[in-house]
Amino acid sequence: MKAGTMRQLGTRTSDTPGRPVAQWLAPTGLILLSLIPVLAGAARLTELTVEPVATPQNARFLDSPVPIVTHIVTVTLFSLLGAFQFVPALRRRTGGWHRILGRVLIPAGLLAALSGLWMAVFYPHPPGDGMLLVVLRLVFGTTMVASILLGIREIVRRDFTRHGEWMTRAYAIGVGAGTQAIVLIPGSLIFGSTNELPRAVLMGTAWLTNLAVAEYVIRRRRVRQASRRPRPAGAANALNSSTATLQVTEPK
Repeated sequence: MKAGTMRQLGTRTSDTPGRPVAQWLAPTGLILLSLIPVLAGAARLTELTVEPVATPQNARFLDSPVPIVTHIVTVTLFSLLGAFQFVPALRRRTGGWHRILGRVLIPAGLLAALSGLWMAVFYPHPPGDGMLLVVLRLVFGTTMVASILLGIREIVRRDFTRHGEWMTRAYAIGVGAGTQAIVLIPGSLIFGSTNELPRAVLMGTAWLTNLAVAEYVIRRRRVRQASRRPRPAGAANALNSSTATLQVTEPK
């Protein structure tokens, strides 16, 4: 995930006016990032609901369709609607947009992560999914759940800044499938699609890349917020006094 794509993700307190076109760059990039897994999920849903034919690739889904259907629907909502959550213009013009949409996105994100965890544990592993990948899915799925829960805690505390930071981390993990699609296409051509170790390493790298970009965005936003804080009156007076003293004592 590119830094520019996620630059506008974050907190309610950091919204700043900008050019209308520029405000849509981040959600457009996030939607494009999610496009491959969203389309793949739609194809899977069609396969499962319209005259399904059992194959080695979909037999586990036909035997237990609820987790995969839940995962596809909720992660699609979380990825696509979540991108619009971070358009400052929409949030300024539409009162309550962030709060109303959040009531959809938070349960969608939790269901997406929990259904992913269930599938990692209970579905038979297809060729190419070894134990290392299972562990990675459990780690990042649990981290996504924890980030959303911590985001809920911060919104209850009315700490919008930390709420946005935790939800940014959760969103970075949630759209990890998009980054994974980008790295797995060349990876499959080089190593093959069923080579367990390269597949696990590439997928783990994609998740870590998204989280690294999220942390970069969060820290950059903190610096900007700190620079915008008004200087305390005492500090300003002291600075003015020091400046005046220097001017008086400076030799002519």
